[in-house]
Amino acid sequence: MWNGNLKTAVTNLRLNKWRSILTMMGIIIGVSSVVTVVSLGEGLKHQVVGQINQLGSRVITVRSGRLNDGTSASNLSIFSLWNASTLTDKDTAAIAKLPSVSGVVSFDYVTNSATGDSGELDNISVMGTSTDMASVLNKQVDYGGFFSSDQQNQDVAVIGTNIAQKMFGELNPVGHSLQISGTDFVVGGVLAKSPTSLLSVAETDFNSAVFIPIPVAQSLTGGHSNILQILAKSNDDNVDGAASDIKAALYKTHNGANNFTVLKQDELLSLAGGVINLITEFISGIAAIALVVGGIGIMDIMLASVSERTREIGIRKAVGATNRQIRSQFLAEGLVLSVAGGLIGIVVALAINIGLRIYTNLQPIISVSAAILAASVSLIIGVIFSVVPSVKAARKNPIDALRNE
Repeated sequence: MWNGNLKTAVTNLRLNKWRSILTMMGIIIGVSSVVTVVSLGEGLKHQVVGQINQLGSRVITVRSGRLNDGTSASNLSIFSLWNASTLTDKDTAAIAKLPSVSGVVSFDYVTNSATGDSGELDNISVMGTSTDMASVLNKQVDYGGFFSSDQQNQDVAVIGTNIAQKMFGELNPVGHSLQISGTDFVVGGVLAKSPTSLLSVAETDFNSAVFIPIPVAQSLTGGHSNILQILAKSNDDNVDGAASDIKAALYKTHNGANNFTVLKQDELLSLAGGVINLITEFISGIAAIALVVGGIGIMDIMLASVSERTREIGIRKAVGATNRQIRSQFLAEGLVLSVAGGLIGIVVALAINIGLRIYTNLQPIISVSAAILAASVSLIIGVIFSVVPSVKAARKNPIDALRNE
């Protein structure tokens, strides 16, 4: 019976192709949106893991602000570029003196713009940093070299690959000059390309950053510092011991104030993953509303279809069709609409993901479980919203239905 109902449903829907397509649009948009958002979230988590792994398992992150617990943050933000920092040069110096730490790197934010051969870029990060940043963070320099301790007071800069291409139009602009806050700097090196994402665990995208010596950075800001974070590398694999030493040292420099956070690699990954999951779930919830709208659309069109096909229902009942058979026929039509909409939505999501990979820096990863779940939900919604029209059709009196013109 269901086989015949499905064939009949497909035939009836083909008679009104455009109406059927428009009816499925809500399901298509809902499924494609949910699958795309979840794929972006998975891709973003993968990119963040790549960033953290590149830093190394022995690198400990110190940030301004305090975590209340392992999952929520208070005053601690992944995007803390515009927040007043509680970290100072004293913190960096105190951490550097610890025997359990082999290297320390701080990032002192200066400005978000610089001018080069191709004009001004105003969506970048200009940072003052330590001379041993490349060695501590395992950063390779493709062209030139990183500034040394002898160049701490010189106007020299190391730039990311995006800066090199956008500002100078070439991969190796070593020797060219750029202007930061009215001061000319010579490009001394270009960093190798780093994994990137919308959520950068290092508070800055290394590919779109300009690094200058900290003393020079502070001279540009009138002696003020805005240290976004400090990265410390433990001497050995005893990361827990180094993290404890860092906390103790910072409590002293902060006079006992708990206004900082020390994060090991796994904690940093958990924090970033929690933020991504929260954003993904929120946006997916909004996108899922389209599925409900699609279900309402199916119900609306099928109610109209029941009214249009009253005489057909009367004839079928007159020749012996039962209420169950009539009900099954209209349920089958709703099922076809929801299944077709779900499958088309998955195809659209695949196309969107491919486009994002080709034309943007985003690297979404298709989640098979999310696609199956979205398609299943669309099927359930289609069936649920088809119940009322199918019951209405089944309850029609055959005599009254035959009288209908």
